[in-house]
Amino acid sequence: MTERRAARIELSRVTKQYGPVTAVRDVSFTIDAGSLVTLLGPSGCGKTTTLRLIAGLETVTSGRILIGDDDVTALGATDRNVSMVFQSYALFPHMSVLDNVAYGPRVAGRSRRHAAEVAREALAGVGLAELGDRLPSELSGGQQQRVAIARALVLEPRVLLFDEPLSNLDARLRRQMREEIRTLQRRLGITVVYVTHDQEEALGVSDRIIVMNHAVVAQEGRPRELYESPGDVFVAGFMGEANRVKGVLQRLDDRTGRVTIGGLTRMLPHRGLADGAVDVAIRPEAILISRGDVEDGVLRGTVSQAAYLGSRMEYSIASELGELFVTSPAVDAPLAPGATVGLTLAAHGITLIRP
Repeated sequence: MTERRAARIELSRVTKQYGPVTAVRDVSFTIDAGSLVTLLGPSGCGKTTTLRLIAGLETVTSGRILIGDDDVTALGATDRNVSMVFQSYALFPHMSVLDNVAYGPRVAGRSRRHAAEVAREALAGVGLAELGDRLPSELSGGQQQRVAIARALVLEPRVLLFDEPLSNLDARLRRQMREEIRTLQRRLGITVVYVTHDQEEALGVSDRIIVMNHAVVAQEGRPRELYESPGDVFVAGFMGEANRVKGVLQRLDDRTGRVTIGGLTRMLPHRGLADGAVDVAIRPEAILISRGDVEDGVLRGTVSQAAYLGSRMEYSIASELGELFVTSPAVDAPLAPGATVGLTLAAHGITLIRP
């Protein structure tokens, strides 16, 4: 498969309204050429509408969309040189795999022979070179997903769009396909916009993540940045489990503050917050459990629930900070409900957040 010319994408103050309902409100962001960026958020947040606006399947109410140097705001889907992989795959059930992939080039006016050649090349690129004669119903879910990707890539788009591409697959296959999509994107150097509501999927596949909520961009950044430094309560909760507790901040300089959390103290970036009561987000893995006699300088807690999940234990622990959700890799020595424990904080996974 030949290397494709990737394109930068820019949305400038884009709004989409359906009558009185605003699906996307004043959204602006830039996606670098050759990167994979995920639009992440709950159902109804505007992420799929945003993707469809980029694809040209919906028209903007106001604002501008640029792909490369071209203003495509007023162009239809067929004039934007983008391809989209849908959640349902949308394969033609009566056509062979090869004919499914060759369909786009045929519609574009290429000869049957040439369309078949580029379709075979696209199928080889996704590891399905030997399955061209089969019907979609004779393939697994993961193989059907690859056919849908090959059908999108055969048109040599500048941008490839994915709408919840893995939601129909089981957990193991989702992880495998996620890795394959990422490998393919890097090999081809193509610009990819990827929509999902699954934060683990977004963390695993993305160069950058744009978190959306209530039709607007809540926060954008690199996966680690969003997980470790969420901007507000919504992003903290949506980017994974987070314990929201109260603390007291004392600013020390223009960047750092001393935060007291139930008798425990940590030095953290104050993120521009004022001295006094603050909200703190603590990831479950950042709460460390000690057993036996509880020493001074730790937070006392009582295990109320325990669950074994194979690679980790999950606990609900009652403490003076409230009920805390805690994970531990110590699966060989699980704690029983009613056990008294001491809790301390790790050096990571703790951040101040805006309400």
